Amino acid sequence: MHNQQDENQTHIENEDTLTTRQGHPVTNNQNIRTVGNRGPATLENYDFIEKISHFDREKVPERIVHARGAGAHGYFETYGKVGEEPVSKYTRAKVFQEKGKQTPVFVRFSTVVHGNHSPETVRDPRGFAVKFYTEDGNWDLVGNNLKIFFIRDAMKFPDMIHAFRPDPVTNIQDSQRFFDFCANSPETFHMVTFVYSPWGIPANYRMMQGSGVNTYKWVNKEGKAVLVKYHWEPKQGIKNLTVEEASEIQATNFNHATQDLYDAIEQGDFPEWELFVQIMSDDEHPELDFDPLDDTKLWPEDQFPWLPVGKMVLNKNPENYFTEVEQVAFGTGVLVDGLDFSDDKMLQGRTFSYSDTQRYRVGANYLQVPINASKKRVATNQEGGQLRYQNDKAPGQNPHVNYEPSSLGGLKEAEQLGTEYRPMIKGNLVRESIDRQSNTKQAGETYRRFEDWEKDELLRNLIGDLSQCKQEIQDKMIKLAEEADEQYGRRLREGLAEATKDGTSKNPLGVKDAEKAPEQAIKKGHDAEPY
Repeated sequence: MHNQQDENQTHIENEDTLTTRQGHPVTNNQNIRTVGNRGPATLENYDFIEKISHFDREKVPERIVHARGAGAHGYFETYGKVGEEPVSKYTRAKVFQEKGKQTPVFVRFSTVVHGNHSPETVRDPRGFAVKFYTEDGNWDLVGNNLKIFFIRDAMKFPDMIHAFRPDPVTNIQDSQRFFDFCANSPETFHMVTFVYSPWGIPANYRMMQGSGVNTYKWVNKEGKAVLVKYHWEPKQGIKNLTVEEASEIQATNFNHATQDLYDAIEQGDFPEWELFVQIMSDDEHPELDFDPLDDTKLWPEDQFPWLPVGKMVLNKNPENYFTEVEQVAFGTGVLVDGLDFSDDKMLQGRTFSYSDTQRYRVGANYLQVPINASKKRVATNQEGGQLRYQNDKAPGQNPHVNYEPSSLGGLKEAEQLGTEYRPMIKGNLVRESIDRQSNTKQAGETYRRFEDWEKDELLRNLIGDLSQCKQEIQDKMIKLAEEADEQYGRRLREGLAEATKDGTSKNPLGVKDAEKAPEQAIKKGHDAEPY
């Protein structure tokens, strides 16, 4: 009987076994289910959908991530070319055709981890989201200032943010929690290298790069596709801060980046960015030592050059922060004809999560809010929902018909002119990581590109935080650094051996001696009599 039970057993469950809210034991919390280990993802990812949809609803009503933000209106002007070639060779998206054509945009910059009124000097990636109000409807390019990300599988996103956000008991950010996650997720090391360097604290929003981060596709009129990466380069130059410089700024102004953006536009000093793309043929590229769909990787510029396609100018401040900056809602699934998804697993997970969280945060009719509404006609059969205030019907549409198909005067499908893009998908449904992970090579390349002062700042920040972490976490991070670059690993190992360990990890990331602040407040506080 015992042997028969063993033969039928499909998993081992203990008191500390992770389960879903349905009580199902979770046997793989690292990967969503995909066709082959490169993707695409499938809709029946129940574990992931339960996990990510609950994550989207953790806080009310502030954004779960990217809560602290600033925004502005402007326009995108296309060059009509990609490099020296006609852009129509690669994409039929109207927003990129015809040199000089301008498309209205709204941009929201943000920090990621902390709340709506957190300082803008924190060590954190910065969001860089652009809403294009195109003639074919809205297109959202939702990215960050850094060109890569911590993880490559959307299944791990809630865990990552939980580890980076304040401790659920103390409500204090804890670098040991951050490094506990990163040390056990080797793919994070490239992003850790950027975030703990001066690139982790941009000087302001105007002087930082932007990136789409994920891999997308462009589709031309013949239905042929290429892989693309998007990059925004500021015409104002790029500036980053050290910890000491950021602390000095924060001591006098925790809104400095918002103020900088607002003041520049008010004074007519309109910030500009040039948009570049990298293009790669739509296949697996076995000649590379990484998967081109892996968002923890950079595409080498010498192999895939940056090609200019247009510029963006921000020339108008919001009239009201809440109605525009706070209620603006972005989603990676908001694409127009000629733009498409790749099988990037993070992109596919984000595409569900972003729009889902907007429906929860702003409401089912968030697309009727003016800042989110398309600037072209809208006609749908959608009904009801909280705070619906507009009827999405076409002129002459039979108001009794809110379905399709119909012969009684209802809405009809658009005629497809461009050849439909039909990618070939073949493979078993699996829950696996991609094959070519190469978790540390590019981190070493990034480290070697840093200037000496950037390397010094990176090591000082890492050593300061890691020295307060458990030895097991330190050892794993040293090993990753050694794999990335011999000097990087040696300096981290030697620095940790010499570091004092009498502090605490309960500090904002990269900030030394923050735990002394409560005692200093008592010592420096002035006595007062009650009144």
